[in-house]
Amino acid sequence: MQFQPVYHDGELFLPKIELNMACNQSIGIITDLKRKQILMNQLQDRSQYYILRAQQNEYTQLTVEELITFLINVTERNDRATMLLDYFALKEERKVKIKNLSPSKRMYVTLLRVYFAHQPTLVLEEPYFYLEEQDRRQFKRILDDLSKQIQILILTSNLEDAMISCDSIYRLNESGFHLLDIRDSEEDKQAVQEQDRANITLQKIYTKKNDKVILFNPPEIDYIESMDGSVLVHVGGESFVCALTLTELEQRLFNFGFFRCHRSYIVNLQKVREIITWTKNSYSLRLNTGQDATVPLSRSKLQELKTHLNI
Repeated sequence: MQFQPVYHDGELFLPKIELNMACNQSIGIITDLKRKQILMNQLQDRSQYYILRAQQNEYTQLTVEELITFLINVTERNDRATMLLDYFALKEERKVKIKNLSPSKRMYVTLLRVYFAHQPTLVLEEPYFYLEEQDRRQFKRILDDLSKQIQILILTSNLEDAMISCDSIYRLNESGFHLLDIRDSEEDKQAVQEQDRANITLQKIYTKKNDKVILFNPPEIDYIESMDGSVLVHVGGESFVCALTLTELEQRLFNFGFFRCHRSYIVNLQKVREIITWTKNSYSLRLNTGQDATVPLSRSKLQELKTHLNI
């Protein structure tokens, strides 16, 4: 799967991307709305890609059973509607018109169109965003079954949604296209700790979210803050809990261009766009992260920052 580069106002907005996907593999790309639309618009070959966009319309006047029967007939499958209703966990809703379903269940029924797709690759935009927990579990089960035979690409703006089904996850933003290092087991946590004890230079920052171990390269990080006794690493508008203290992170990240701008904040100087002066004793740093984020700058740190930036 290939995506061609796209430029906007003379700057590279979407780099050239080549994904080597195999059957029984699900890949996630975390990105913003505009980049999602560009990616989907480049996939023109409808014989290869089945694309299901967020909030796709459905035949709301049909009952659930009528829709499943229609999809069986139009795709010429040999399945029986009663069997699929059981497989989809929709027996109780079989006689309910789609317009009368809850918003989550209505979206779930629409997503079931991917089961009937004949293309070798499914491309899904925000498949989990509108689903409640039970429907998420049901749809994950179906995608897991489908992934044994076809390729699946999920485009989303939410890391947690990507982690539900994806084997590999990439982040696509103004910094480029990067593979995230996400691990599951406690063994990975222990391996990182053993690295520390051996005084090996740590190239990644260990964080955790939803029982997943997530390792970030320093350039990916926007800023780090200490809040309510927790240390949060901010990346692309999302926050991740880190077990290290701010002092430990300051020491590890100094050589990567990070600066302790406040007693509760460490900032990636590569992301700083503007120094804001509120009063003669009050300052902030505006970051170029796509989220218009700002972090406080202590008055006592102002001159040190200017020295770092050679200004």
